[in-house]
Amino acid sequence: MPNARHGDAGAGATKPVVGDFVGYASTYVGAALISGAVVHYPLDPPRFMVIAVAGAVLFACATAFTEFVINRQRATARAVLTMVPASLALSFGIGSLSGGIQHFKDVPVRAAVLIPVGLALAFIAYVMRYHAQRWRTVVRPAGLALLATAALAFVALHQVAAGMPAVPSGDHHGQVPHSDGVAEAPPASSAPQPSVRQSRPSVSQSPTRAGHHDDGHSHG
Repeated sequence: MPNARHGDAGAGATKPVVGDFVGYASTYVGAALISGAVVHYPLDPPRFMVIAVAGAVLFACATAFTEFVINRQRATARAVLTMVPASLALSFGIGSLSGGIQHFKDVPVRAAVLIPVGLALAFIAYVMRYHAQRWRTVVRPAGLALLATAALAFVALHQVAAGMPAVPSGDHHGQVPHSDGVAEAPPASSAPQPSVRQSRPSVSQSPTRAGHHDDGHSHG
């Protein structure tokens, strides 16, 4: 037993700390990129699509690096085909859940969808990623209770979002500059119109009046 413990300690000591940190941090950075891209996608679809894809690729690569390089698992074709889709689904689930929570006040209707869908997706993907042999956990009482919680959250959050203003104050994600631009546009476009309308009648009336005076003098 002492030898076994010493061997475990030695195995832990040989594990590269820097490499383990890189894989660990990259998974969180990838999930954070997906989180921001999922929430802000309507503001600039091409830009945030690139960010979402980059985050998903980073998350999947970091997971593969940690499993096959740091933990030295066997990289079989079956393991890769199981790990990559589940990791991508897990990253999008976590990103949707965290992004919806962070920006619920900014985009309540969108966040009301992202939070419960992200929770359900993350749970199912987690089971398939780390406990694939126990996939029946999803349809057992504990798993069904979690999915039911996500469904109830979907209904409750939509009710909360319905009572919130469509354009919340203090939004720092592009809506305030847009609203300012719209607010400034009507005065700028409406200001010249009265002056043009007032100037045109004065110009058009002056010849007619002059014509009447000329006619009056000619008949007189």
